[in-house]
Amino acid sequence: MKYFLNPPIADWNQLIKRPSLSYADIESVVKEVIEKVKKNGDKALIDYALQFDKVSLHSLWVSEIEIEIAISQVSTELKNAITQAFKNINLFHQSQKEEVKKIQTLSGVTCWRESKAIDKVGLYVPGGTAPLFSTVLMLGVPASIAQCKEIILASPPNAKGEIHPAIIYAASLCGIKKIFKSGGAQAIAAMAFGTESIPSVYKIFGPGNPYVTAAKQFVQKESLSIDMPAGPSEVLLIADERANPEFVAADLLSQAEHGVDSQVILLTNDAKFWDKLQPVLQAQLHALPRKNIAEKALDNSKVILFHTWDEIMAFSNLYAPEHLIIQTQNYEELASKVSNAGSVFLGDYTPEAAGDYASGTNHTLPTGGYARAYSGVSLDSFFKKITFQHISKTGIENLGDTIEIMAENELLDAHKNAVRVRRL
Repeated sequence: MKYFLNPPIADWNQLIKRPSLSYADIESVVKEVIEKVKKNGDKALIDYALQFDKVSLHSLWVSEIEIEIAISQVSTELKNAITQAFKNINLFHQSQKEEVKKIQTLSGVTCWRESKAIDKVGLYVPGGTAPLFSTVLMLGVPASIAQCKEIILASPPNAKGEIHPAIIYAASLCGIKKIFKSGGAQAIAAMAFGTESIPSVYKIFGPGNPYVTAAKQFVQKESLSIDMPAGPSEVLLIADERANPEFVAADLLSQAEHGVDSQVILLTNDAKFWDKLQPVLQAQLHALPRKNIAEKALDNSKVILFHTWDEIMAFSNLYAPEHLIIQTQNYEELASKVSNAGSVFLGDYTPEAAGDYASGTNHTLPTGGYARAYSGVSLDSFFKKITFQHISKTGIENLGDTIEIMAENELLDAHKNAVRVRRL
């Protein structure tokens, strides 16, 4: 990790830069994959499974028998853990339901908004370097609560042509039965445009490698919705002099092990904290099975010493982290100053891992500074908000002059007439 001492504001824009990602090299590959899937359907998916996943598939669909076998392979211990996480995530997302509120803006003029589920959604669940069955819960739970009519799940198979059993078990808890063996850009293309086996959807959710990300951005140009722009995962951690180095090191590494392009940022007002942290960080790093990945991620990472909390919070809000951890004595005060972050973790005993798995909040979050304008996935992500209005005869009389005058001054006479004929 690179160390910076009280950098001037003029340098902040340089410091908030993420590890550079160029999609130029993969865009042509992704475009070719998408075109082949659009043209050849299932055959293209089966061909790509052989090419990329080294598996010969006879069917893309995970059958009911395969689902039963997979569920039986999940240990009781893991089932209990996934079930507890499911309950917490479900409880939190259930609380996000909104009641319809009818507002009378003028006598005889009533307006309201209703949430309508997106009919067809596609959930992409990575299964490469890590089988992210937790992502099934983060996407499947709100999709189920929203009562989307069709929920499609795609995940890459292993060399045996199987999807990880825990992914299938998590899907079963969410009531998802349409599970398909397909990964990468080809899976995104299949859900976007449909194949003989995989239905097309209206919105695609889920994280993935640069090829998946590029594919999501590509299909978005063709009028398909995606959850959010997403890139490599990241965390910004704020620590004071009393923060526990063991906790801080563990949190930084839990993010760094995601991938070599992940980034961790540590902000502190204690000049001695980095010296206390370094040996602990190295000791924990060398004990990790994914040490090589985490080590490379740390090369992209920074420790920054600031003199004041105002500077720390201003920098954090400019960086707009996917995950923000505040391990300080005054964490409540600092939390009130957060304006840009995907998800915030407060206090010594709130690791990012809690949100990643089981506290109840969603871990599908904006990265790359998009938290300045985007929210993470929530129940709302699976709805459209449709406005309704009803105007009575009295209402059109009360509102009529206002509409007619505005329409006339915008030179839209037909608009004016649509009101005038009702008042004759």
